[in-house]
Amino acid sequence: MGLHLTGNNIPSNLYKIRQIENSSEAIRELQQQKLKSLLEHASETVPYYNALLKENDVVSDGGIKLDNFEKLPLLTKEDIRSADGDLHSSAPGPNPYSNTSGGTTGEPVEFLQDDRYWQWNVANKIYYHSLAGKGLGEPEIKLWGSERDIQKGSRSLKTRIRNFLYNRQALNSFKMSEEDMEQYIREINQHQPKSIWAYVESMHQLSQYAKKNNLKVYSPAGIVTTAGTLHEPVRETIEDVFDTKVHNQYGSREVGDIACECPHQEGLHIFTHSNYVEIVDEDGNPVPSGEEGYVAVTNLTNYTMPLIRYKIGDMAVGSDESCSCGRGFPLLKKVTGRESDHFVTPTGELIHGEYFTHLFYNKDWVRKFQVHQISRESLVIKIVKREPEDGADLEAIKSEIRNVMGEEVEIEVEFKEEISPSSSGKFRYIVSEVL
Repeated sequence: MGLHLTGNNIPSNLYKIRQIENSSEAIRELQQQKLKSLLEHASETVPYYNALLKENDVVSDGGIKLDNFEKLPLLTKEDIRSADGDLHSSAPGPNPYSNTSGGTTGEPVEFLQDDRYWQWNVANKIYYHSLAGKGLGEPEIKLWGSERDIQKGSRSLKTRIRNFLYNRQALNSFKMSEEDMEQYIREINQHQPKSIWAYVESMHQLSQYAKKNNLKVYSPAGIVTTAGTLHEPVRETIEDVFDTKVHNQYGSREVGDIACECPHQEGLHIFTHSNYVEIVDEDGNPVPSGEEGYVAVTNLTNYTMPLIRYKIGDMAVGSDESCSCGRGFPLLKKVTGRESDHFVTPTGELIHGEYFTHLFYNKDWVRKFQVHQISRESLVIKIVKREPEDGADLEAIKSEIRNVMGEEVEIEVEFKEEISPSSSGKFRYIVSEVL
């Protein structure tokens, strides 16, 4: 198998994932083992955690007490900035390198990672593409939007290795004019990928273009979407146009791949061999299964800069159910979006951003939209029109917004030629400056 030519641990990591995938007991055992190992390493080599783990009785008398793990405070982005080098291990993993968060909201966070982390991440990507029907070495299309990945990254050895392993062709979602999308569809039809890996919004935009122009598109075995919330109307449009399953994938630059759907689409399988995932309240206490909470992640593979109970900035709903596919990985019922994808009414009530996105889907005259909360009393709706606006539609949307936000809320509408994504390439339908 060509993967063995890399001379690293990717093949053995992938083998380990497949070895445990159908046994919930083996999955739990491996995760507990890796969590204990990480905590011991952090206690001995990371100044930030040296006292913290002992103060909370997680490390005591030379042993690890996982029963006390939830006593540890959540790690925030501001904590990371303030800690500076105190989060760096004196015994780093192999070949450390620096990275930054996407910076979708606020200032990006800098952190260190290493080859052990990277090799587990590559194994995870190969694994979830196999869930989408792609075998190793079969062709893949990547419709991506990060300048770092598309431009600078294209020259790096790691990216060349990844593209070789995936038999991947990259398309730049920073360029999504009608001419670009027509060319992308031609390339998809010519390349005939087994899977397509794409930003949610970019895949949705391409699907809308193909549908509007009655273009015939090649149907891959599966499509993996990431870097955004996969709302059901978006999933339905993509699946209808490409005549295949869409697999919702969740991850971040800080901790890598976290979870992904299988073809049964009953929830996202959590990659417990790489990340310990908790759904918690603001104080770090676990919320009941089925309720929305904050995502806290402990990465189990990065020994250079351990992130323990890291409040990643997302909201999700956990699940106690098992997937009918038979895999033993625990499930996230759904990822509901960024913490900042909530609006605050003048009276202080939280309204989830999904309420607003559903007001715009399946509007033929709307090509792209973004709802921006400036203050508790004011919103700006940005719209890129496909055709002249429907005045009645627009007034109905405003009325529905005022129904939940309050009649006194000011709503301004701006028609744009284009709405740009963030610097990381991710597009946000909902932006709040209040939370």
